[in-house]
Amino acid sequence: MNRDYRDSILICVYLLKSDRGEVNVFTGIIEEVGKVEAINVAGEKRRLTIACSKLLPEIKVGNSVSVSGVCLTAVEIGKNSFAADLAHETWVRTSLSRLRPGALVNLELPMRANGRFDGHIVQGHVDGTGTVISLAPIPEWIDYVLAINVPSELTRYIVAKGSLSIEGISLTVAAIEGTEVRVAIIPHTAEVTNLKSLDPGDPVNLEVDVIAKYVEKMMGGQKAESSITLEKLVRAGF
Repeated sequence: MNRDYRDSILICVYLLKSDRGEVNVFTGIIEEVGKVEAINVAGEKRRLTIACSKLLPEIKVGNSVSVSGVCLTAVEIGKNSFAADLAHETWVRTSLSRLRPGALVNLELPMRANGRFDGHIVQGHVDGTGTVISLAPIPEWIDYVLAINVPSELTRYIVAKGSLSIEGISLTVAAIEGTEVRVAIIPHTAEVTNLKSLDPGDPVNLEVDVIAKYVEKMMGGQKAESSITLEKLVRAGF
């Protein structure tokens, strides 16, 4: 077993551990688009109520739900909706601050232990917000190109063909130039997510591939002669 391959395996094993020995993992495959019913404010806390139907029977009080890429805890279950509390920090640091009644949000429940892993590892921990530039159809094709601006400090984790969670959706980067990221969107993704409801200038939640961050941390003390690099591992799918 060569050194690069061994290091990659160690990174994956380390990733799947947490300080508590457990972690909620999402895949970025959206299961339902919910609709914001209300945002009730009490002091610095806000209670977000989201209407949904498909996932509601599976949601219990205390369960985690990814709401447009933000891991929230259900605190109340209604007949046709569930509610989650938003701390001030969550409100100001995510795209949830743009929400108004009627807004669409992407929903996903945590992956089951025996579930199929179709997307990539998404924790629901937002790294920053990007800004929508455009969602435009590709001439003579049925696909779209989503273009967004991302914070400069996140660009080191983003590479062409690498994974990026945008509004909780597991997407593959088509190109990155400076702070502009472009992603190909197939019609199915456009139809079953909230992307078509977004306008240029809207903020979107971003979560970079968590493995890239673990790789960066583990490479911090590495000797110069090692051939393993952050970009090589991300390009390889780790």
